[in-house]
Order: sequence, then C-alpha cells, then structure tokens
Amino acid sequence: MSHVDPLLDRARRLAGLKPGRKPEVEPTSPFWEFDRDVWGTLAQATPLPLKQRDIERLRGLGDRINLDEVAQVYLPLSRLLNLYVSARRAKHDMTREFFSPLHEIGLEPQEAKRTPFVIGVAGSVAVGKSTTARVLRELLARWPDTPRVELITTDGFLYPNAELERRRLGGRKGFPESYDRRKLLRFISAVKSGSPEVRAPVYSHHTYDIVPGAEVVVRSPDVLIVEGLNVLQPARPRSDGTLGLSISDYFDFSVYVDARSRDIRQWYISRFLKLKHGAFQDTDSYFHRYSKLDDEEAVTLATEIWDSINFPNLRENVQPSRGRADLVLHKSDDHTIRKVQLRKL
Repeated sequence: MSHVDPLLDRARRLAGLKPGRKPEVEPTSPFWEFDRDVWGTLAQATPLPLKQRDIERLRGLGDRINLDEVAQVYLPLSRLLNLYVSARRAKHDMTREFFSPLHEIGLEPQEAKRTPFVIGVAGSVAVGKSTTARVLRELLARWPDTPRVELITTDGFLYPNAELERRRLGGRKGFPESYDRRKLLRFISAVKSGSPEVRAPVYSHHTYDIVPGAEVVVRSPDVLIVEGLNVLQPARPRSDGTLGLSISDYFDFSVYVDARSRDIRQWYISRFLKLKHGAFQDTDSYFHRYSKLDDEEAVTLATEIWDSINFPNLRENVQPSRGRADLVLHKSDDHTIRKVQLRKL
C-alpha cells in the first residue's frame, strides 16, 4: 500500500493538481498533425486549377490519386508553399535593404538576385513520390508568382550500369552509394548559387541506365523540385571523420511520402505485374525478359527483389530520413493520404 503524504497533497492542490497523483505528461512531437478532412479546410477558398484529365496524366502506375485528394491534400500544401516562397522573397528583400549602405559606396555583393526555392520529395520505391512531385509542380506553376517550376529526379545521378558493375554495386542500385553524390551536390549547389543554367544527366527506366549525352537543362526557375529515394539522407562521414554537406542542406522545404512497409510491398508487386503486361512487353525494354514469366513467377521475382533490395534500402536508409522532412504525407493501404504532419516552426 502506497504512503499518502498530506503535506504533499496540500501542495498539489495549491498547484492546481489532483491529490495523490502525478501529473500526466503529454507526449511531445516536433510536428503538428492533421487528419485529411481538417487539412483540407486550409484551402477552401482557393479554386482547384486542375481537371480530371490533368490528374490522369500525372498519376503514377498503381497510384489512386483523384481530384478530391488533390483538393484536400495538395491544394492546401501548394498554398502553404506559396506563402513560404513569398516569405523567402521578403527575407531576400530585407537582406538587400541591409546591404543598401554598401550599394551607396559600390561594395554591394554582386550575387544579390533571388535564387530558386528548392523542394525535396522523398519516399520509398512504389510509394507514389513521383506522383506527389508532379502534382506539386503543376499546382505551384499555376500560382502567379511561381510560374516557372522545374522537376528533376535523382535517378539521373545514379552511376551508369557499367560503373556500378565496376564498383561491384550492381545489386545495390538505389542505395546511397550507387549515386554520384558529388555530381548531385555540384548540381544543387550551382542552382542555389544562382547559376543561370545548370545541366543534369537523364536516366531511362526503359533501358534501366543513364542515357549517354542526354541532359536536362534547368534555367533559373522560381521553384525546383528534387525527387528521389535518398534526398533527405544526412551527410556521410568522410574518412577523416568530418562531415560534408548533404543534398537536403540546400532545400527550402522537404516532403516525405510515407506508408507502412507491408502496404508498399504490395504496391510494388502490383506495379511489377502491371509493368509485365505493359512496358515490359516492348522488345527494347531492359526488362523484356520478365514479360515471359507467368503471373505466379512474376510475383515470386518481384517479392524477391523487394525483400533483398528495396525493403533493406527502405529500412536502412530511406525511412530513417523521414524525421528530417518538413512535411510527411501518410498513406493508407488503398494509396490514399489519410494524415498530414507539418513540422512546427
């Protein structure tokens, strides 16, 4: 039987606490959390600029995004991002004003123009991050002060297959070490430094390799969206124990698309089957040989690929970076977004 301390109970009453009980500590989180319906009220006065045909064009294979989800989830997010872009521009203008005494004596810094607002979009294979990135690009481009929105994927910064084989990384494609991180960092750094034109390599999912000589040219957009598995990865330690920069150090905002791993696994297998009956039928496809499998064999192979490559990468590298995001979109087993978490300021 626990001892009751009358003096302590009187002190508790004076403090507004119940006698004989310790105060319950409320759980803390660095995020505000909203269910989909509540989040959807945050942009009710904003008209939806997309039509059903736009959604069908943007939707990834296996994703179930529709106009309702765009209106309830992505439209409020685009409004928030528009406000953040405006706030960043105001910060830039204040910095220019701070430099004004230097301007009068001809010593104002030369690079005083605004640089692109960079958004990172991360998440597992098959979770729908590419759809998220494309929808955000379309919505942000319809705001009058951000008409120029560009999207690149980090797939273009994978090492070519021949280089992966030389490095004995053929079975590690998509893991952090399979990317040319220096080239990617140079690209992002050039964009954020205000370079008028920056070039990125191109990756083909058809040939499963970098396209020789092909480039994407980014020309000073208002917003640049960078989509990829590992874009929220922290900097990796150097051999001397020091840390360099990470890609996310250059982001103004970041989004992580989240779901339970068992759901993503099922989406991956379902997508593999659809590709087997679709894109894999093309004789020029790197994966054409998979089209010869029956469905049971295809499911077995997809499961093995998931268990040996994609899930370990998710568990070891992708999912641990979720807490670094500014906003997390949580998906249900039917691919719909059910909850939004926004980092507190």
